[in-house]
Amino acid sequence: MNTTLTPRQIVVELDKFIVGQQEAKRMVAIAMRNRWRRQQLPEDLRDEVAPKNIIMIGPTGVGKTEIARRLAKLCGSPFIKVEATKYTEVGYVGRDVESMIRDLMEIGVNMVRDEQNLEVRAQAESKAEERLLDLLLPGGGPGSARLARSEYSNSEHMHSSAESRPPYAHNGQTDATREKFRAMWRNGQFNNREVEMEVEVNQGPQVEILGMPGMEQMGSQFKDMFGKIFPSKRKRRNFKIQEAYEILLAEESERLIDQDKVVEIARERVEQTGIVFLDEIDKIANPESSQRGGADVSRQGVQRDILPIVEGSVVSTKYGSVVTDHILFIAAGAFHFSKPSDLMPELQGRFPLRVELSALNKDDFLRILTEPHNALTIQYTALLGAEGVEIDFSPEALEEIAVFAETVNRQTENIGARRLYTIMEKILAELSFNAPDMPGYKMTIDRNYVKSQLKDVETDADLTRFIL
Repeated sequence: MNTTLTPRQIVVELDKFIVGQQEAKRMVAIAMRNRWRRQQLPEDLRDEVAPKNIIMIGPTGVGKTEIARRLAKLCGSPFIKVEATKYTEVGYVGRDVESMIRDLMEIGVNMVRDEQNLEVRAQAESKAEERLLDLLLPGGGPGSARLARSEYSNSEHMHSSAESRPPYAHNGQTDATREKFRAMWRNGQFNNREVEMEVEVNQGPQVEILGMPGMEQMGSQFKDMFGKIFPSKRKRRNFKIQEAYEILLAEESERLIDQDKVVEIARERVEQTGIVFLDEIDKIANPESSQRGGADVSRQGVQRDILPIVEGSVVSTKYGSVVTDHILFIAAGAFHFSKPSDLMPELQGRFPLRVELSALNKDDFLRILTEPHNALTIQYTALLGAEGVEIDFSPEALEEIAVFAETVNRQTENIGARRLYTIMEKILAELSFNAPDMPGYKMTIDRNYVKSQLKDVETDADLTRFIL
């Protein structure tokens, strides 16, 4: 996680994956830098500085979602992308808006847990390897495995003399034999062998809360309650060596990690650096010409429910209460049939920064095909390379694709860079189908090949509309 990047450095990193839209990149870069600046302030002033939430306005496929997603990866912040249209106001069947914060907290906990797993991995691998050797050594497996579990669980029931020995006792096996087995395991000589070991099996009933508004949290509470009433039991099963090792590694990592500390760090990170990307916010806006009840009542209600979350409130999660005062909200929408001023005035005031993303033209499409680290041409070259087929795109072919994408977007619906996916699939469909039968084949995709593959849809407007 890098929290000290300057706005200029953030824009440079975003340029590696997103073409154009410099104003939007600069705005989100400043918003992220302001979060770092806030952490440097005295504590009494720090709480007074609210995040400057952003609304991105622009047609689909111009990079709104990608900017937010890359930004979150760049800064290592808990990030969630949600659709405003999937929420309903309180009293209607569906998800309540607080669930986005609960989901964000879940993401934050998983992120911190993964980081903690990496920190203890070396120690966990050592312990898991010792337990695996106890299973592999003749006559020492079951007793040793029970011993390791019984010690960690502080069990008072000791049924054999083997269980009364220290962890990872060798049961009379010499150190030389153990080290020989260790070397064989590390060299993969036991990969086809199976071992018998005990694993936890959940005996409790599966509980689901279906479709009741505001009941998502109760579902997890019921599961926790039944988990205590019906504790998991252990059952003996056979596993391949590698699979058994992964299970043992997970168990050892779980024991080495302080779960309370994980939750504490995750809550702090979510509250101070969390990002919620609220997509399709234009779909819950109420154009003045259509404020006549029906579905619009629910739209207005969703706005009212989102307002306190964005303003700052306390949301109850299974990990404790989360304060949303300093979570950054980035909203986005095309606003084809509405405008930001159609949102509730109170909600508009909580998104003080607005930036309009421009529609893509031929030059932008050409740059998208060539410049980003994850450009479509690189992806398709790698995919076909997996079949042993080597393809190369000539500059003229890429220019033809860019021109065609701009033309189709202008004549039909403008779906931005997503048009390139459909065009590339159409161009490479025949080659992709025959690739398994053509190992070692090399081909240069030129302008004539592109035109020949797009000839039908170019001349038939109906085909263009429905295929591309």
